[in-house]
Amino acid sequence: MTIGSERKHAGGFTRPIFGPALLVGALALSAAAPSALAREGVDVGGNSAFTKLVPAEEVERSASKQYLQLLSQADEKRALAPKDNAQLQRLRGIAQKIIPFALDWNPRARGWQWEVNLIGSSQINAFCMPGGKIVFYTGILEKLQLSDDEVAMVMGHEIAHALREHARERMGKSAATHGIARLAGALASSYFGIDSRITDGIASGGANLLTLEFSRDDESEADLVGMELAARAGYNPRAGVTLWQKMGAANKNAPPQWLSTHPAGTRRIADIEANLPKVMQLFERARAR
Repeated sequence: MTIGSERKHAGGFTRPIFGPALLVGALALSAAAPSALAREGVDVGGNSAFTKLVPAEEVERSASKQYLQLLSQADEKRALAPKDNAQLQRLRGIAQKIIPFALDWNPRARGWQWEVNLIGSSQINAFCMPGGKIVFYTGILEKLQLSDDEVAMVMGHEIAHALREHARERMGKSAATHGIARLAGALASSYFGIDSRITDGIASGGANLLTLEFSRDDESEADLVGMELAARAGYNPRAGVTLWQKMGAANKNAPPQWLSTHPAGTRRIADIEANLPKVMQLFERARAR
């Protein structure tokens, strides 16, 4: 989707122990380690070890800056929905139910200053930036005529990108594959610890977190985590199927921006349906509360 966000820095080590290939391999093995704690719901494992290559604080600061710029631009165009807007109130009500269930997915999320805003635009788009900044465009609500359950699936998906730190992961992989020697030296000396100076070079690049694209695996993971978040909040996870059917219909002529480079298809819907049994009990329990 459009979501997420993160990146950073470069330090003072001149003779790396690991070459780029070994560095990428070591991180991949670490990322693949299974979670030792079984849990109820979907199983997507732990966050990628590549996120360790960039400080979360810097990613969130960058996201906050870009988010404020976006709101300022929207306000100048009189496209930012006022607090009493019915659709904005609807979105904030849904977010209020979902966010408490997001906190266990990422320890940092408990300290995020969560916000939800609505921008008037024909774009079929929505995102959640690192740090919990959620934005919907009116186009996705109006053109797809989304039910509350479907909105919860979209919102859960976007929040999942932020919780799983997919943008930060992308930046870490980029740093590793480009063979940043100083970074490799720092990793070797501190066992995946990171010097606060190491990511400065990457941070100064100013990645656009609003247009960052994610991989198929990231999108699939966000589908499943988002479905669980929505179910725990009392929204019917079956709405994931109708949502992607609507997205598919909107995709006939050109992919909506929200689909990034990974349009919905039968496989995406099939993955959601295959995982419904893992979350339906959570939904039924939530509805009974």
